[in-house]
Amino acid sequence: MPRRPHVPDALRQGHFTRDHARRHGLSDRQLQSACWRRLFPGVWAWAEWQPGHEAWVGAASAALPEDAQPTGATLLRLLGYDDGSAWFPLHCVIARDHHAHLDGVFLHRTDAMPATGALGVSPTAAFIAYCAEATVLEAARAGDWLVAQGSMSVHGLVETASAERWRAGSRKARWIARHLRADSRSPEATSWRLRFVAAGLPEPEVNVSIHDAADALVTISDLGFLRWHTVAEYEGGRHQQDPRQYLVDLQRYADLRRLGIDYVQLTRATSPVAGVVAVYRAMCRHGYEGPAPVFTGRWRDLGRRLSRVVRRSGTTSTESGLGNVDQLPPVAG
Repeated sequence: MPRRPHVPDALRQGHFTRDHARRHGLSDRQLQSACWRRLFPGVWAWAEWQPGHEAWVGAASAALPEDAQPTGATLLRLLGYDDGSAWFPLHCVIARDHHAHLDGVFLHRTDAMPATGALGVSPTAAFIAYCAEATVLEAARAGDWLVAQGSMSVHGLVETASAERWRAGSRKARWIARHLRADSRSPEATSWRLRFVAAGLPEPEVNVSIHDAADALVTISDLGFLRWHTVAEYEGGRHQQDPRQYLVDLQRYADLRRLGIDYVQLTRATSPVAGVVAVYRAMCRHGYEGPAPVFTGRWRDLGRRLSRVVRRSGTTSTESGLGNVDQLPPVAG
């Protein structure tokens, strides 16, 4: 029976370079065995180690020049934002004409490196890069999350994108900035807020406080149309799986009914059209006389690349209904 290769403890967790391997007694020939896995040129790991996203970024950084920095969706994920998309390609940027091909890595080249932070480029710079490739809904979800986390401000985003208009995502970032809200509870709440607006309904208040006749706080709802006594809330799996949360929800529903407020529950299973129609009908029961929701131009724009929508809306706002990118209102947050 062949002897099992010795694996130094220091190499069992994490990536390592050839120099690191040699310091632990491994030759180039030994690195070619099935015991080791090459992650990138010059970077290996123990074959049984399963790297997470952060570890993959670290391994890619070890294979790239030292001045290359994580950016875009890769940096956002390092900050904790997970949009459910594939990890690869990893996005990095370098401020010179450097050509390197690494499978699973997209190395962007730029004339001037944006502001950087502890993990790579700054969150604002990463978001601007993200906007170059994202859909309208993807950009709004990520932007709201960054603002809510305190990693970025809307004002800072507009200032940076305006000062660096030559970057690929700057015009798109300035466009989406007007649709970001500082107090959105979750990316799902952001999605529903934009769906209501894109379908032609009034924009709901975000994280709206609801009080009773004695001015006591009853609840805080994700999205509120209080003029028409209607609220909508996104409820994730915890609301259905946690018995205690379920009882809290039942009491909240009863409190809202007591105040004469219609409650529309939105879940992962709720189709976008059905959710919008349910809110519209609830509003109509309380006197809303606005037009019925429309699922055409602006609605379809939510799933389109931001670059396409901004390019079309740059000269007219009649088709998208979302305004000219250079006519930004004052921003806050």
